[in-house]
Amino acid sequence: MKLQTAILLLGSLASATAFAPARVATRSLSSLNIVPGDEQDVADKVKDLFADGPQFDQAFDKIVQKRFPGAINNQDLVTKTVDILAGKGYSGANTLLATSLCCDELARQLEDDFNGVYGNNFNLGGLSGFPFAGNTGFGAMAAHIPDDGYCLVVYGPHVGIAADGTVGKVERSGIALIDTCCGSAVAASNYVKGITDGGAVITTKLQEFSDFQQGAVQELILPHGKRLAEAKDRMIELPYALYDSQDALMGDIVKKGSLGIKRGLALLGGIQINTGPNTLDYFVPMRFDYMNYRGDALEDMLPLLTGGVDVNVSKKSRVPWILKKFVRST
Repeated sequence: MKLQTAILLLGSLASATAFAPARVATRSLSSLNIVPGDEQDVADKVKDLFADGPQFDQAFDKIVQKRFPGAINNQDLVTKTVDILAGKGYSGANTLLATSLCCDELARQLEDDFNGVYGNNFNLGGLSGFPFAGNTGFGAMAAHIPDDGYCLVVYGPHVGIAADGTVGKVERSGIALIDTCCGSAVAASNYVKGITDGGAVITTKLQEFSDFQQGAVQELILPHGKRLAEAKDRMIELPYALYDSQDALMGDIVKKGSLGIKRGLALLGGIQINTGPNTLDYFVPMRFDYMNYRGDALEDMLPLLTGGVDVNVSKKSRVPWILKKFVRST
């Protein structure tokens, strides 16, 4: 009886609050106040943001570059991205940051680094970084872009690198053992391996809603089974395979929701590399497009970010056969 009363009370409260006048909240602005024409250099402002964090480690950088050529540490990534976008009119006050990154707490570091410039982000992502918010989530996000403002979407899978260079593992604060990263991606890879190797267990069990996202990750990476099986290093190839699936999905979502874009949208996609507590995180930029409200890419800004380095040059060295590239709709 008490339970029924409580349920009725909660229902009445919910009904009442649903029609209550909305409170107007002030927008979370950038603490760095990045604005076009500012006399203080963008690099100096971003440097202040990273002042209390890990510093650049040249020896560890060589380890990262050997495994992921073209990777950029987060400090350089944020500095260059903000500088490029400031030239197009992006500022902390007129820009909404949206991300599609993994649920893992380590993936929050990249968000935090950009949050220091553009304020709180709209989350589009789920397990492994897939944009599970979909078309509905993107539409809701686009409605939150400031009037006559811009949007930056950062997306992609993540992978860990331990201090000794082991890919797919990472040190975590407060945990003695080196942990798997990304756990969802590795589990999906093992699922696909079981199918391609012929060791999968036959079952009549259907996908459960309680683990819907992981089931989707497994199915979305399944087309890359041959690619992963023939890779020289499966753990290195895995995030690239995940990125290709996510990039195709994100491109479709942006195209369908492009009418919600206001002045412009920057799409920054790549592979997030998480490291231990004492080293900078990294990012392999694979796409950096500036788009209009029709979803058309007006400018490929990736060369500005990478200095002209082709991040795909290592693809042939990762797999012994040429991969088909996803065709971007323009």
